[in-house]
Amino acid sequence: MIVATIFLVALCLRPAITTVGPLLPQISADEHLGEVAQGVLGALPLLAFALISPQVHRASSRFGAERAVLGALLVLAAGGVVRSYTGDAGLWAGTLVIGCAIAVGNVLVPAIVKRDYAANVSRATGVYTAFITIGASVASAVAVPIADTADWRLALAVWSMLALFVAAVWAPRARVPVPPPARAGPGRTVTVWRQPKAWLITAFMGLQSTCFYVLVTWLPTIEIANGVSERTAGLHLFVFQGMGIAGGLAVPILLRHPHRRALGAVAASVPTVLAVLGLLTAPQLAVLWAVVAGIGQGAALVTALTLISLGGRTQAETTRLSGMAQSLGYLLAAAGPVAAGFLAERTGAWQASLLMLMVLGLLQIAAGAAAARDTTLVKAGS
Repeated sequence: MIVATIFLVALCLRPAITTVGPLLPQISADEHLGEVAQGVLGALPLLAFALISPQVHRASSRFGAERAVLGALLVLAAGGVVRSYTGDAGLWAGTLVIGCAIAVGNVLVPAIVKRDYAANVSRATGVYTAFITIGASVASAVAVPIADTADWRLALAVWSMLALFVAAVWAPRARVPVPPPARAGPGRTVTVWRQPKAWLITAFMGLQSTCFYVLVTWLPTIEIANGVSERTAGLHLFVFQGMGIAGGLAVPILLRHPHRRALGAVAASVPTVLAVLGLLTAPQLAVLWAVVAGIGQGAALVTALTLISLGGRTQAETTRLSGMAQSLGYLLAAAGPVAAGFLAERTGAWQASLLMLMVLGLLQIAAGAAAARDTTLVKAGS
C-alpha cells in the first residue's frame, strides 16, 4: 500500500492544468485576454516544465526523491491558491509556480515507478498514466459546473485540497533516510545529452505533449466556435481525457515485447492524426473525434514514459533522461498552444491550427517508430 501511493501523486499532476481549457472563455472575459494571451496562459506551465526538469535530479540527489515529491505537492497546493486569489499578477505567477511543482513530479515519478516496479515497468506506467488521466478528466468535467455554482477562481483553486490530501498520505515515505549517492564504476556514467537515442525519445515526448496540450487547451474553444455549448464542450474534454485511460492501459501489451515497441509507438500516434482530420472534415462528430484522440493521447503518453523508464540502466540515469526529455519536450509543447492561438487570431478560424496539429502528429509517428526500436541508452565510451 505504501509503494502504491505513487499513483495518488499522479492524480495531482494534471487537474491544475486541465481545468484551464474549459474555463478560458470566462477567464478571458474577466481578465480581457486575447487568443494569444490565452495561449500563453496555457503554455506557461509547460515553460516551467522546461526550465525546472533538468534540475530535478539535483534536488532528488540532495533531499531524496520522496522528500522532493512531498515538497512539490505542498508548493502545488500553494500555487493553486495564489493563482486564483491574489489578483491579476497572481494569475500568472501562480500558474508559473504550479508548473514548477508539477515538473518535479513529472520527472521523479517515472524513476520511482521503475525502481519500485522494475519487473513490470510498462504495466505500472500504464496504471500511473491512468491515474494521471483520471485526475485530468474529472477536473475538466467539473470545471464549468463548479464555476457556474461559484466562479472560475474556485473552480481552479479547489484542486489545492487534493494536493494537500495526497501530501499528507505521502508524508510517511518522506521520512526514509536519504541514501548516499551511488559511485559509478569506470565507464558507467552516461551523458544523456550526447546519446542519439535520448534525442529520439525526447522528440517523441515533445511531439506527443504538444499535440496533447494544444487539444486540452483549445478543443473546448474550437467546439464552441462550431456551435457547441460551454458545458457540452467541457464534457467532450472529459471524454477526450477519460478515453486516455483505455489507450494507456491497452498499449503496454505491445510495449512489453521489445520487437513490438515500434509498432506500439506508431499505433499510439495514428489516432491523433485521424481525430484532427475528422475535426477538419466532419466537425459535427466532435465527440467521436474526442474519443479517438483521447485513446491516442493516453497510449502515446504511456509509450513516452515507458521509453524513458526503459532508457536508463539505473535510477540516476532514468532521472537524467526524464529531465532531458521533459525539459526539451515541454519546451516544444509550450509553443503549441501559443502557435495555435496565433494562427486562429490571424486567420479568424481554427483550420490552420488543426493543420499544424496534423503535421505534428505525422512527425510524432516517425519519431515514435525510431525511438522505440531500441530503448536502452548507448553505454558510455561505446
